[in-house]
Amino acid sequence: MVAPSLTVLCFSAFVFTLSSGTPCVLKTVKPDFNVCVCNSTYCDTAPSVAKLAHGQYVVITTTQSGKRFNSEVFKASNSSITDVIYEVDASETRQTIHGFGGAFTDAAGINIASLPVNAQTNLIASYFGKDGLGYTIGRVPMASCDFSTHPYSYDDTPGDMNLTKFSLADEDLKYKIPFIKAAMNMSPMTIKMFGSPWSAPAWMKDNKNMTGKGSLLGKPGGPYYKTWANYFVRFLQEYEKQNITFWGMTAQNEPIDGLESEFPFQCMGYTPEMYRDFIKMDLGPALEKAGYGKVKLMMLDDQRLFLIEWAKVVLGDPVASKYIAGIGIHWYLDTFLPASLITDAHNLFPSKFIFATEACEGSLPWQKDTPVDLGSWERGAVYASDIIDDLNNWVTGWTDWNMALSTKGGPNWVSNFDDSPIIVNEVEKEFYKQPMFYVMGHFSKYLVPDSVWIKVKALKDEPNIQVTAFQRPDKSIAFVIHNLGMRDVNLSLTDGKSGYLHVTSPGKSIQTVICHAAGVSSKEWTNHTLKRMLVFTGLYTQLKLIVIAIDSSFELGKNW
Repeated sequence: MVAPSLTVLCFSAFVFTLSSGTPCVLKTVKPDFNVCVCNSTYCDTAPSVAKLAHGQYVVITTTQSGKRFNSEVFKASNSSITDVIYEVDASETRQTIHGFGGAFTDAAGINIASLPVNAQTNLIASYFGKDGLGYTIGRVPMASCDFSTHPYSYDDTPGDMNLTKFSLADEDLKYKIPFIKAAMNMSPMTIKMFGSPWSAPAWMKDNKNMTGKGSLLGKPGGPYYKTWANYFVRFLQEYEKQNITFWGMTAQNEPIDGLESEFPFQCMGYTPEMYRDFIKMDLGPALEKAGYGKVKLMMLDDQRLFLIEWAKVVLGDPVASKYIAGIGIHWYLDTFLPASLITDAHNLFPSKFIFATEACEGSLPWQKDTPVDLGSWERGAVYASDIIDDLNNWVTGWTDWNMALSTKGGPNWVSNFDDSPIIVNEVEKEFYKQPMFYVMGHFSKYLVPDSVWIKVKALKDEPNIQVTAFQRPDKSIAFVIHNLGMRDVNLSLTDGKSGYLHVTSPGKSIQTVICHAAGVSSKEWTNHTLKRMLVFTGLYTQLKLIVIAIDSSFELGKNW
């Protein structure tokens, strides 16, 4: 089978339109540190690329210097005028996108709720609305985590093995569920929700504490493991009563944490073998029995460092594997470990998707003096690099951590403050969209669910440029280009057969390029257009003969 060309894949549509967004109100914190200010009456939006004219492509640009989702439309060329060329090979495809999003933590909800109602609406719409980032993923902690104001579970009654006292917390009812429902109501797409537990109730654990080194009492298959598995079921049932259904669950947030002495916040420890046996003997059967067998259960939910070992132990067991749909990974050690480990894991277990379940800036030890670095381009650039590396290594989506935090980076009950794409200023009744927010949007807004990765190779490379490409469900192609360097780079995108998309990538920038109908010459466009018109009117055969006879020099009939 001959692979379709870039022209066929990207450019089969006839007439399209481009919708530009509402501009950012830029606030410069210090030189090259910029945020966009939103409040009750004004908030910028992201441009939607619905349609383009045949032969055109759109370039959407965000830069360190202050551009935010600036969109420009260009016409394709028949020749390359640049030294840096990237060629797309649509015959090689990989994973399908699940989506991008963030977490509905207590801290996010507390900050959103601190704003006036209209500003709350603008904030949720910025992520989930039709003019927002197009988020389609939402993560929900099962009960408390460090980004809560205190530790709590859904059943703090010792010995309640049947979970008769199980109930959602006030935090769910005040700070999670209302904003989840608001997002669902605003979104034109389905939001895939997934839940993650940090710790079982203290009375279920061998250290009698939700923090520190500790695991469930007993062994997998035993009564405490059975009760803990039913705790997941009750969580899903109680949220279902609130008309919120879950696409997925992870079996444990960072299971390694609970093996560390004096770990400071909610955690629960598993070895890979304990984890495997819990899933195959307790959690998998409990979910299936309760009617939640189609919920996408993800294993690991921890760092790349543990990916291969845990996958081999857990997915190497056919009984455990049958309950597991995918692998969740966190980003906190990605600086020290190659993304190729993800491809290695995929090659070992190709039927399991790999999904990035948590990331944030400000979390590393050397960042703790400045958990919130307002307007930092560098933190956005780290997001961009990590996402592109992940996507080019089989990852199907990427989940940010807290969707909103205070100017201090909280609240967090153990002062483990972090950064966030949106920072809320409760005093000024406004919120700030950071570079991280716009970086997320260059992926989430345009690499929509069901987009398929396609290969891009560098014919003439530039070391500071990162590129990934996806074919979207509407058959257009979206490229994301990240320029890590200081200087502008002129580059071309091509399929090697049918034309070039020329892009100037500014220093310290991220761009999304979407093409529908570029890369064809005027002669090809005329052939394509007339053929469609003539077939429609039933005159194609007759007029074809006339055209060939009277205008052979223009060669209209050559490709008919």
